[in-house]
Parts: sequence; structure tokens; C-alpha cells
Amino acid sequence: METSPCSQSQPKRRGRPKGSSTKSKDERDTHRMIAASIDDKYVQWKSLVPVLYDWFANHNLVWPSLSCRWGPIIEQGSLKNRQRLYLSEQTDKSVPNTLIIANCDVVKLRVAAENHIANFNEEARSPFVKKYKTIIHPGEVNRIRELPQNKNIVATHTDGPEVLIWDIEAQPNKHAVYGAAASRPDLVLSGHQDNAEFALALSPMEPFVLSGGKDKTVVLWSIQDHISTLAADAPKSAGSAGSIIKSADNPSVGPRGIFHGHDDTVEDVQFCPTSSQEFCSVGDDSCLILWDARVGNNPVIKVEKAHDADLHCVDWNPHNDNLIITGSADNSVRLFDRRNLTSDGVGSLVHTFEHHTAAVLCVQWCPDRSSVFGSSAEDGLLNIWDYEKVGVTKDTEAKSEDDSPPGLFFQHAGHRDKIVDFHWNASDPWTIVSVSNDLETNGGGGTLQIWRMTDMLYRPEEEVLAEMEQFKDHVSKCVPKSRA
Repeated sequence: METSPCSQSQPKRRGRPKGSSTKSKDERDTHRMIAASIDDKYVQWKSLVPVLYDWFANHNLVWPSLSCRWGPIIEQGSLKNRQRLYLSEQTDKSVPNTLIIANCDVVKLRVAAENHIANFNEEARSPFVKKYKTIIHPGEVNRIRELPQNKNIVATHTDGPEVLIWDIEAQPNKHAVYGAAASRPDLVLSGHQDNAEFALALSPMEPFVLSGGKDKTVVLWSIQDHISTLAADAPKSAGSAGSIIKSADNPSVGPRGIFHGHDDTVEDVQFCPTSSQEFCSVGDDSCLILWDARVGNNPVIKVEKAHDADLHCVDWNPHNDNLIITGSADNSVRLFDRRNLTSDGVGSLVHTFEHHTAAVLCVQWCPDRSSVFGSSAEDGLLNIWDYEKVGVTKDTEAKSEDDSPPGLFFQHAGHRDKIVDFHWNASDPWTIVSVSNDLETNGGGGTLQIWRMTDMLYRPEEEVLAEMEQFKDHVSKCVPKSRA
């Protein structure tokens, strides 16, 4: 039987507070205003779900999850695919913290019925999401990232200095009850001198791991230093044979490099999509730093004032390795071109995207289109942007009716509290999983949502207009002509 999260002590929330945890009156008033705004947007949003979405699934979580990631496809069907989904349970210690592996049925494009999309229960669990395996995690699960070369291998950040590596298929299934022993990670990456909670990335080029922490450092490892078979050569099916990681009494590996340059906690890191030796980091010192492990442990470029507040997140464009986006506590997302970056401030900024009303917690580029990215924030919104739409002129009348900022072309308002993480599905590129921590609004738990906007919104305009014209012709032929 699962214990309710409305117990005595609540798990730590994802907001990176500094100093006292007691909220001031101004902070409480601000949160109430944000909550009221979220509720208003939610009511309006729910009435538009059948129009805006091709597919939508809502999954209520007993315990909040601070991260969500897509794993490998394990079954393919004519109407849906079954795919692994990684999330966590951040508990109040009455039961253990866990890493959850779920099976998710991803409905294919233009399959879901309109009435099925609209009729969902916010308090229920979705039939599309089923728990497959539970790993009892030693400490909180603050961040989950999958290895691109083998998505059955995941790395986790906890409330300690180590990074933990897990071979999902090799790990035994556990029953999460009070007093149960923690699962044993397949590999432990050591190198931080203080807690490393959020900043975590895995390279798309090689099995390299990158981390940042409270010790103000960025640490680089190679899983290849401790594996018997290269991840790229591992069987790709979800039911593959044993672990690709060597077994050992003390499965631990040290870093290939420790990089110094930040003056405060490192909040996020990301690899260059075309090099495992180049990476970037952001932190509470408001800095964006670019590194190159081939030339030393000091910054290659350090942008001292990338934002006007703490930086929470960063992502590197997988289609164009010159473009980097950052999200901040100043409620904005900024786009940088590394060819123009200098260490003397933000003069090389390409554009600032402003529409969030609270701190931005996660940014990620779309795997399908080079100009599109998403941003989620403490205001409960997940905005989808297209930087190619910035600067596109509109006629005066259209501008007066549309107050949306340049570049914003979709807004997901299905969550009712801060959206702490989201992930585009590389196997189904316009399908997104997002998760919110609902401690502030509902007293506990969280909400996992899997959704895909209607393709009429992101396909080329000429294609959409042609399809609408065909539909109009079809309807006109089906309607009986009136007699003279």
C-alpha cells in the first residue's frame, strides 16, 4: 500500500532556494498570484484540448518526480508504439526514494479520437503508463539522463556528490517499502567535493558523462573507462543480455577532468552535439561558460552576465552546434551564437524570449526542427518557440489581436504547478513528456503528461492549407444539394 505524500515532512522542492527556507509575505503573495494565473489558464486550456492536441494523456503521481526521460522503443504496432519512460518518486522518507521504469503506449499520429483526448481525469492514472520496474535509489533522484548510445543505461543525480550509473535491464525489480535496502548502482562516478544535484549530461558522441555541483566545478568522466563492451556495440533491444558495465566489489571510476571557472553552484551542463570534448555550463553566478577539454581545465569563453539572475538550464542545438539557449530565474530564455561570444557580457546575445512569469527551469531543442525549442517554468507553462518566426512582420490588425511575443507558437498549460522537467521524444519528435511538482497547489504528488500538438500547427503552411481545401471539397460533395 502506498503512503500518501501529505505526511509530516515533505520532500525538497525543485526551485533552488537560497538561505532560509521560510517564505516571506511577498514570496507567499507572489506564489498565490502565480497559482491564480495558472488556474485561470488551465480552465481555458482544458476547453481547447480537442482542438490543440493530436494526443494527450494525464497521469497522476502519488509522489513528485523531478525528472522525466524517454527510453528505447520496445514494441512497434500499427496504432501505437510501446516505449520505456524513466521517472522517479521523491518521497517523505516513509518509503524509499525510487527510480521508476515505466512502459508507455505512445499513440501514433491521427489515431486518438477527439472525445477520448478531451475526457481525462486529473486525479487518475493513465492507462497508457504502466510501471515496469522499481529501483530503490540511494537518496533523492534529482535528475535522470539516458546514454544516447544505449538508452537502457541511465545516469542519476542525487543529494550527494556522486553520479550513479544504472543498467536498467540488469537491475532487479524491487519492492519499495520502509526499511528496504537500496539498489546497488552498476557504477559510481566520483570527483565532486560537494553535492551535485541537477547539472547532468551525457554525450551523443561517446559514453562520456558531465556533471556540475555546489563545489562550483564541472566534472567529466568516461563510462568507457569501466566497461567491458562499448555502449555503441551493445544490443539495442530492451530485452538485451546482461550489463555492459563491469561488475566489481567497488564499482567506481574517477574523472578525466575537473574544470574550474564558476563562482557559485553549477546548475546545468550540456555537451556540444558534435564533440565529446567540448561542453558548456551555467550557474548561480549568472555565467555561461564554454569549455574544451583538449586545451585545459580553464574556460575557453566565459560570459559573465549571460542573464540578470541565476541561470538554471542550458541546451545546445543538435542541428546547429553554434546555437545555445539558456533559461534563468529572471523568467527569460536567451539565444546565443557561440561564434559571436565574448567574455565581456551579453553583447553577443541573439535574442531574448520573454513570456514566462516565473523562473525558467528547463529548456530543450526540438529533435525534429532546428529552429524550434521548448521552455518550462515555475509558472506552470511549457512554451514552444521558433526563433525563425522572430522578426517576421505581421500586419497592424493581426498585431492588435495577438499579444503573443515574437517566436512563441504554442503554449502547453495543462499543468497546475511548476514544470520541473520535460523531454522531446526523439523517436516521435513532436511528442513531449512533461512533469510538474504539485506540492504547492495540491498538497503533494505530481502530474505526468504525455502530449502531441496537432500537426496542423507545425507542418508547412502550404501543406495545411491544401489539406483544408481538400476537406472543404469533400464536405461540399457530401452535403446534398437543395432542390430548386
